[in-house]
Amino acid sequence: MTSPEAPETSPLEEDAFVARLRALGSQRYHDKHPFHVRMHKGELSREQLQAWVLNRYYYQTRVPIKDAIILSKLEDPAWRRRWIRRIHDHDGQAEGEGGLFLWQKLATGVGLDPQEMTSLAHVLPAVRFACDAYVTLVRERPIVEAIASSLTEFFSPDIMTTRIAAWQTHYPWIDPDLQGYFRRRVPQARRDSEEALSFVLTHARTRDEQERCLAAFTTKCDILWSLLDAVDRAFPPAQPSP
Repeated sequence: MTSPEAPETSPLEEDAFVARLRALGSQRYHDKHPFHVRMHKGELSREQLQAWVLNRYYYQTRVPIKDAIILSKLEDPAWRRRWIRRIHDHDGQAEGEGGLFLWQKLATGVGLDPQEMTSLAHVLPAVRFACDAYVTLVRERPIVEAIASSLTEFFSPDIMTTRIAAWQTHYPWIDPDLQGYFRRRVPQARRDSEEALSFVLTHARTRDEQERCLAAFTTKCDILWSLLDAVDRAFPPAQPSP
């Protein structure tokens, strides 16, 4: 009787780690979710788009909070100077600036009242739970795993580019000038993901740390998927007439 092979414990080479990351993203990133697929095919109703914008805003509000937690864990001043830029990107450095402000303009574009959206009064409970779980993950995990969870941004430029084209084609009633958040995030997400990947490749030195980073990334993918599950179930596709 042969004994089972021992699990591989040697650290992955950088190319192998990135290949694993890409493979996980191709399987689990939320662009594969049926709700997103329908969005990009132009199959969502006005109400469904509004529901997504309203509920996704809650996720947007959690992003600078998780980045502030990461910032508090970074020991290297050079990395803190890089990471604080992400908070400025979302919150702006003055009133009327930043990604959250641009998302409020997007709300106007889809016919929502921005003040009603920013009150967070209508956020689905499951969306709150999923997004708050992301903040908890970042707070409780080691810094390298917290940053690894942000590597979903590695795939963000492609989904943003696809979304811009799809909305212009299928939802012409939404003013393109009010979709600035998507255009702005393409270069930001590319820059941010490259920095985060550099940090993870440098600081995840053992195979166990690498596997934990990939697991944190997978959990983040599940969180984004769960957000869409909640919106999709609350605002399902219209059933064909009998």
